[in-house]
Amino acid sequence: MDSFFKSSRSAIALLVLAALAQGVLASQGKRSLQRATKTAGSSIKGVPAPREVIGFTPGEDRKLASWALIVDYFKQLDKASDRVMFQELGKTTLGRPFALATISSPANLARLDHFKEIQRKLSDPRLFDSNDAEAERLIAEDRTIVMITCGIHSTEVGGNLVSMNIAYKLASDDSAETREILDKCIVLLVPSLNPDGVDIVKNWYDKTLGTPAEGTSPPELYHHYTGHDNNRDWYAFTQVETQLTVDKIQNVWHPQIVHDIHQQGETGSRFFIPPYTEPWEPNVPAIIQAGVNFMGASMAWELAGEGKAGVVINGVYDAWTPARAYQHYHGGIRILSETASARLASPTSVDFDKLTPQIGVNPKVRSWNFPIVWPGGDWKLANIVDYMQSGAFALMRNAARYRDRWLRGFYTVAKDAVRNRKPDELFAFLIPPLDRASQGSWQKDGFDRLVSILERGQVELREAASEFEADGVKYPAGTRIVLMAQPYGAFAKTLLERQQYPDLREYPGGPPRRPYDVTAHTLPLLMGVRVVAITRPFGFQAGSVSAGQGDKGFDEAMRFLGVHTSRRIGIYKSYAASMDEGWTRWILDQYKMRHSPLTDGEMRAGELRAKYDCIIFPAQSSQQIFNGLSKDRYPAEVSGGLGAAGLDALKKFIEEGGTVVTLNEASQFAIDKLALPVKNVLEGVPAKDFYCPGSILRIKLDASNPLTKDTPPLESTIDESVAWFENGPAFETTNDDARVIARFSDAKELLLSGWLLGAEKIANKGAIVEVKRGKGRVVMFAFRPQYRGQSIATLPFLFNAIQTSATTR
Repeated sequence: MDSFFKSSRSAIALLVLAALAQGVLASQGKRSLQRATKTAGSSIKGVPAPREVIGFTPGEDRKLASWALIVDYFKQLDKASDRVMFQELGKTTLGRPFALATISSPANLARLDHFKEIQRKLSDPRLFDSNDAEAERLIAEDRTIVMITCGIHSTEVGGNLVSMNIAYKLASDDSAETREILDKCIVLLVPSLNPDGVDIVKNWYDKTLGTPAEGTSPPELYHHYTGHDNNRDWYAFTQVETQLTVDKIQNVWHPQIVHDIHQQGETGSRFFIPPYTEPWEPNVPAIIQAGVNFMGASMAWELAGEGKAGVVINGVYDAWTPARAYQHYHGGIRILSETASARLASPTSVDFDKLTPQIGVNPKVRSWNFPIVWPGGDWKLANIVDYMQSGAFALMRNAARYRDRWLRGFYTVAKDAVRNRKPDELFAFLIPPLDRASQGSWQKDGFDRLVSILERGQVELREAASEFEADGVKYPAGTRIVLMAQPYGAFAKTLLERQQYPDLREYPGGPPRRPYDVTAHTLPLLMGVRVVAITRPFGFQAGSVSAGQGDKGFDEAMRFLGVHTSRRIGIYKSYAASMDEGWTRWILDQYKMRHSPLTDGEMRAGELRAKYDCIIFPAQSSQQIFNGLSKDRYPAEVSGGLGAAGLDALKKFIEEGGTVVTLNEASQFAIDKLALPVKNVLEGVPAKDFYCPGSILRIKLDASNPLTKDTPPLESTIDESVAWFENGPAFETTNDDARVIARFSDAKELLLSGWLLGAEKIANKGAIVEVKRGKGRVVMFAFRPQYRGQSIATLPFLFNAIQTSATTR
């Protein structure tokens, strides 16, 4: 893999030279001139421009559209144009319509089922015995399937606005360039992956226009449960919007290209597109990797031809986690674009001297991957929409121009996926059935969730009809078998195996280089399920085969677990909105555990013990909990945090018998403000000495303590479990009022999956601590036991803390 990265610049150069050889250079100047003079082609009459429906041109300062108006615009396009088909695919978390616009030539739209069938066959060459001649026949008939997704992060307001511009140009422009896109591509345009957030952000923005809070983020999550983490859900499939996208678009159409439109911070590069920086997740096929590099370099070249400054490739964002890249494991490329932000829809100004470096780029300095330096100055929503639109059309032009190559690459990836495995390759994973004693346990829940995830990702699971032997070990009937020789075996492999993240540094001997997201995603560990990797072929009698059927999980788990509680649960809900608070609500909602939001005002009002038995503080910094949002920028009703009055009320709640549960960073708040006999041994330790950016660690349990009851054991142990650890503390107790319930393991065996530096700093330190105080207690976690709705193996810790709370009822 290292040799690939060392040669990546040369590979990109060769790919671009290949494009030049195809005659792209000759047409580039002409296209730039056409756009500059706005004479690209005649417009089709009767197609409404966005301003005719929403009342303004997308990109105007200080103007945002409601979701209802955006949906209405696409409905109007559907009526006015034979190039656009609007569909409502379902309802969002809060009940808004989830929309898709399919855009292509009228002839293509009339034959959508025909193209879906070709895509189905090319995605699984077993259907025609991987016959290359038949594949070429199908490729000759097919179209490039391009999926464009906008606005998943709702404060990145340009995305849902540019979706209307993209659709309008495709529907109204009659130039040869646009007709080529329409004839050779089928564009699946999702105006927003988070429609609820469109209105959450617009309502806050409109409310605060002309006030000090203008351009600030809303004092609530812009996705009801996950906030920014909604773009970390592309393998766990927890949220309704993710499920609709995967079930009704991705798995139906199998797009060759997915373009995911985002925004980044204000002070770095103006526009990012791939190639991604190191590392790539190793199960991504090489052709996908090369295709991403080619497409991104081609787009950057076109944007440079338009004179767009500040465009960077091969920097900032990596391609490690599948949480953001479903398509990389399903035959297509994912092209992320990140445009510099303004203050929501309000302009900003960035002095050149204030531009700040990002990974792989200094925005003040020209370099091979950053050819045109942006001089600084005003930056507006119009700039954002313009860059986004240019990027999207550069991508679509490439998709049309190289239609046959994108389709042939898609087929080649699929053909390689279904071939017989070589002797040195992994043959299969086995998921043995649970024994009878585990059928009503958390292990049953984890088992069902794991199977459901694989099935939704179109992984084929075969169930053995009788006992069989593999790698010299006998396995019972009912064992699920995941063969690697199948279309989406790579997706299964990346979720089922353990990750070994490379030790990347800022410079030789320097501090660790931050990954863009987390480094571990091993679902068997997170869900407490035994999975066995098999290297040699074996025979078995197959019973049922399942793929794409799964949405088991929480409703079914409720029947087995019988989770219920009479405890009165409050979840601290800061106006400095915490994603972990949303995930905590989501988990309790799935298990139908009643809870109430507990705001700063209610905390400060006191008398908490009369209303609550257990108060949960989700992961959030001590400063945010205590001080909250700035009183200088935010209105009084949402500014300020817990403050002294809220802290006093919390102390009284504990003294009177209440239970406080603190998760991850919130445990530092408990140490700082509650004067507990606990020390965080990582406080002040620099990243060069300890670093764990989202990894799975081994912990040792006090198996006799009620807080560890029913916890799925790690592998064959009886007193070990896991902890998904990111930016957390590690505890040392200072008197007998504090009791360690779980400890991090010995340094040599601590890391299970991901990346860990300085294991000795936390070896044998506390991971869960219970502190008695008056009649009550504080239960402190050094990790998030409900991590992104995935860590079923550690949910018992949280639920036991709730269930063992003293009640006044």
